[in-house]
Amino acid sequence: MSSHRETPEISKDPVADNTDVYAFVSPGRPGPVTLAANFIPFQNPQGGPNFYEFGDDVLYAIHVASRGDAQPDVTYEFRFTTKVLSDETFLYNTGPLTAIDDPDWNRPQFYSVTRVARGRRPRLLASGLACPPVNIGPRSTPNYGATFTNAAVHPIRGGRTVFAGQRGDAFFVDLGSVFDLGALRPFQNLHLIPLPAAPGVNGLQGLNVHTIALQVPISDVSRLGDVPTDVMQPSAVIGVWATASRQKARLFDPDLGRAVGHGPFSQVSRLGNPLFNEVITPMFDKDRWNALPPADDSQFAKYVAHPELARLLPVLYPGVFPRLAAYTAARADLLAILLTGIPAGVVPGFQNFTGPRQADLLRLNLAVPPSSSPNPIGLVAGDPAGFPNGRRLADNVVAIELRAVAGATIPLVDPAFTQMLRPRCSRTAPEHESPSAAHVPVPSEPGRRLPEHSGDPGRLTCPPPRTRMPVRGRSCSTSVTTSERSSSGCRPTPRDSRWRSGLRARHEAARHTTDPTPTTPTWRWWAVRARRASHTPSSTRPSSRATTSWWRCPTALSS
Repeated sequence: MSSHRETPEISKDPVADNTDVYAFVSPGRPGPVTLAANFIPFQNPQGGPNFYEFGDDVLYAIHVASRGDAQPDVTYEFRFTTKVLSDETFLYNTGPLTAIDDPDWNRPQFYSVTRVARGRRPRLLASGLACPPVNIGPRSTPNYGATFTNAAVHPIRGGRTVFAGQRGDAFFVDLGSVFDLGALRPFQNLHLIPLPAAPGVNGLQGLNVHTIALQVPISDVSRLGDVPTDVMQPSAVIGVWATASRQKARLFDPDLGRAVGHGPFSQVSRLGNPLFNEVITPMFDKDRWNALPPADDSQFAKYVAHPELARLLPVLYPGVFPRLAAYTAARADLLAILLTGIPAGVVPGFQNFTGPRQADLLRLNLAVPPSSSPNPIGLVAGDPAGFPNGRRLADNVVAIELRAVAGATIPLVDPAFTQMLRPRCSRTAPEHESPSAAHVPVPSEPGRRLPEHSGDPGRLTCPPPRTRMPVRGRSCSTSVTTSERSSSGCRPTPRDSRWRSGLRARHEAARHTTDPTPTTPTWRWWAVRARRASHTPSSTRPSSRATTSWWRCPTALSS
């Protein structure tokens, strides 16, 4: 996943967990630029009676650097305040909610937006802005999108527009498989511990996040205060990242029954490029990375130059990545994509270089026009308006970064590294946009329910925990629960019990290999893409109409 529970400490603090960052110029509104950040991952729609909300004690911020030094030139800060209207009920709402200011909503939340420009005093842009309630269900929040989405989109000073509230998680990845020793379901038959190939599953389908989305004039964030038109002009590029901060001291107040923050704010979470801290930074450095500013990221460049994942792929998929296994040079391609931006001359007619200062920033060239036919594989597939030039909602960043780590971008900087097979990129991605009448930079509404695996829209059952554990050996054609495995008398075969030592030995061998002999890859790994779960009920599927509203509706419980 992009940055969901990516470090040991932030996984204990979901309210401050920054999951995704987006920056793009919308085809529907090419004048402003959209900046967005998601927080609070893995929200189950059935999360009552205390539903998810932003933290009143967290300082949320979206930063923009435009001078090439990885220091924030413009920061938009968001502070939230929650009210309890009645002290005589435990309910989130005491009746159907028909408006964003409905008095039956017992726990409304409001927020302020402050703009901080480098060297200037903070400027309050708006306060008392209403968040929408979460999408509870058809009785409590009927007609959620029509009632709450547009009402929660607020125009604020300077021609800016803002939204903050619950939305459906637009990130898509096969979580159940990818963290099971790097298995990619469509090609897991080629894995070191093979299982039959199967369609991919979007592990985040039906789950929600909380989104802060902001549309601002391009001149509000560009280096020269203008609207750049020359793609090759250095001042056309900005770097974007988001943070969450808490006060340094937290003391428990027994009268309030909760901890109260004291002192200055200190950063506890940040995110620029998707998956950076997730799969590039080693575990022992993850928490420290989250607390540092991007300007200090040069100390992590060694992990980008020699990524662990590039060593693991040839081990987990024997014989599939022979050229990658033999490549020992520092990954100049990844250093450019993730830490400096792509300089002029690498991709014809394109650059998003922010200077030699190494920093994890989501870089966006503001002069690149939005694509009328976006390709979810982005720049790698010839669409310069997509990732790693900013990030749009439908950009398949997992497939893009997997391709890059596995060597697809090495020929850009090292022509001696060639591939025998031409990559096949799918243009298909999950639908994330839905219509809205207000031209808003927000996700479509949260869906109402977490679908049961049988696809039955009328039942909400809790199936037993399942593990993708093979029965009697590596080539099993089925998976069973732990309890089923125990009751059936299945035991690990000797091959099962030896996989760890074999994996570790191959991993170490891959780190030190010097064999430069290339062979033809036998697996087109780049065809892997996230797929929507087949059991997604049609009532919660987003519309395919391309508008300037760009996220799914949050999921809610249905009756």
